[in-house]
Amino acid sequence: MLTALRSLAFMLIFYSGSLLFVLAAMLAGGFDADMVPRIATGWSRFHRGCARWLLGQRVVVDGDLPLGPYLYIIKHESMFETIDMLCLFDRPAIGAKRELLDIPLWGLIARRYGLIPIERSAGASALRTLRAAARAATAQGRAICLFPEGTRVPHGEAPPLKSGFAGLYSLLGLPVVPIAVDSGRVSPRGRFMKRAGTITYKVGAIVPTGLDRKEAERIVHAAINVLNPPQA
Repeated sequence: MLTALRSLAFMLIFYSGSLLFVLAAMLAGGFDADMVPRIATGWSRFHRGCARWLLGQRVVVDGDLPLGPYLYIIKHESMFETIDMLCLFDRPAIGAKRELLDIPLWGLIARRYGLIPIERSAGASALRTLRAAARAATAQGRAICLFPEGTRVPHGEAPPLKSGFAGLYSLLGLPVVPIAVDSGRVSPRGRFMKRAGTITYKVGAIVPTGLDRKEAERIVHAAINVLNPPQA
């Protein structure tokens, strides 16, 4: 019963509050584009606060999170980490499915913020667009965050990385910081019920540039899945 009440309170308060942040970004963005990232960061902190105080979810970062010109590759289990990236990094450039940027109002704000649109096809043209956006973000000193599985996956599953990761690793020439996360344990995809507990980010060893694409993919895939339960 308590879990249901907490989940209901989170849904009502977080989504109602999010509407206010969207409206604020719409209004402020017309006068000062720099206000959009600040409002987005405020929204991310609001989300983490709602998760902490309404759902009872704590966040722990296991390992030192290096800051600099890196390509951050993150496990994707729930909506939590997509919003929480703005708490981990200063105005990160986050890769998002292009169709999300077509959502009315939200999509406009996302483009003003500087999200990187990703085509599902991950073809040559999509990679060139992604590379240009990523290089522009790097030039601004922004972290580049990608969810290489392409969509949220249930906790415990380890699907292969999308082909776009290997292509971007080669094209950008940036070292990779793999990050595992186990948010799906307490906030499963598509579930109304969200449980109390600890969400852990496990920072893996930096993957240097210049590795064979398949080897880099193998190392990153293993690193972002270290929080999965051991297979029987």
